[in-house]
Amino acid sequence: MAEIHPFPGVRYNQGLVKDLTEVICPPYDIITPQLQQALYHRSPYNFVRLEFGRESPQDTATDNRYTRSAAILGQWLEQGILAADKTPAIYLHDHYFSYGGREYKRRGIIAAVRLEEWDRMIVRPHEGTLVEHKTDRLSLLWALQANTSPILALFEDKGGQVSSLLAAQEQDQPVISLSGEEGHSVWAITEPKVIEKLSASLIHQPLYIADGHHRYESALTYQRERRAYSSSSGDEGFNFVMMTLVDFSDPGLLILPPHRLLRGLSRATLSQLPADLRSFFEVEELPLDTPGVWQQVDDLLVAGGTDEVKLVVLGMTEGSLLMLRLRDPAAASELMPYFHSELYKKLNVSVLDHVILEKFLGVGGGGEAIIDYTYSREDAVNRVLEQEYQLAFLLSPVKPEVIKAIADAGDRMPRKSTYFYPKAPAGLVLHRFK
Repeated sequence: MAEIHPFPGVRYNQGLVKDLTEVICPPYDIITPQLQQALYHRSPYNFVRLEFGRESPQDTATDNRYTRSAAILGQWLEQGILAADKTPAIYLHDHYFSYGGREYKRRGIIAAVRLEEWDRMIVRPHEGTLVEHKTDRLSLLWALQANTSPILALFEDKGGQVSSLLAAQEQDQPVISLSGEEGHSVWAITEPKVIEKLSASLIHQPLYIADGHHRYESALTYQRERRAYSSSSGDEGFNFVMMTLVDFSDPGLLILPPHRLLRGLSRATLSQLPADLRSFFEVEELPLDTPGVWQQVDDLLVAGGTDEVKLVVLGMTEGSLLMLRLRDPAAASELMPYFHSELYKKLNVSVLDHVILEKFLGVGGGGEAIIDYTYSREDAVNRVLEQEYQLAFLLSPVKPEVIKAIADAGDRMPRKSTYFYPKAPAGLVLHRFK
């Protein structure tokens, strides 16, 4: 089903750019204005100039962040700062990182994957998207005619065929080797027989978008628009998109829960919330100074399986948090859009977003409430205790098998349901269409 191809990756010339840690950058969607500024100052060759260039008040249709990125790409290629590999390759990428006091390695393969329309169910999404992000990425595609950062997608390595093939490649010298807060080792796989075996191992199964839904949808739109302008054989570069493919069972596949933070809620809304919650949930109050309080939170959210909807809310009562267990799943289901699957309606994040945030608090209905997200429980708690936000809703992480089941059902989770940590950087390999 899924069709993967090697491509001549465009990479930094390490003879001219000695320290790649100074030039790679996060993907666009987590680059804040402050980080963007810092990346610009870090190196004159930092990849942020291509991935997420600066805007200017004087921007015009012919001089803007996208045209400037295209000009910089052309300059760097001409100067030899960036250069395309002479032989098309599939790239083995080991991403090293730490989280919660543990060390991890996430192994993926970077390849050009044939674009497929969603209804073919060859590439399957699991989350909703926003129009503005797609517009931004589409503009960048037209300007650069390149994928600057890879989409993260998941696959099932049935029988361990892919892992066995990749393990053999570690004997070769990596083309990129970086250490630091996060480490990266990249090998260029160019042997035709190995590439053929990798492709054959994946061709009979679907791929599941983990991170990069906006980039994939933008690539689909770009493909349609290119085809509308000229005839296509189907093998041009714009018919493919760069992906990092990771096995569902990879021990380094770490998914964090996007906890919800709320502010701007009226006193009337907040005073009504306890009664609303008790109409649907069993509510247990737990003082923050209780010995082992966070272990009890973990026991509620993580332990005991996924059949029961469980949430934790902070900010309702001073010095305490509330532990919520959904008492009436059928009643909660009636408050969600009818077209969603039964699995969707049983997700913690679905109940939180539709029942509590939309129905009880009126979030998204044009009111004053502001919602934000954080992937750290400690950060969520501190921002409520410091009164930056009124409420924090804590979630458990979504498991990979649930993501697969939702996508197989043709459904999508609410936005900001998952956060795959860490994001793969931009700047290791670039996929040009020319």
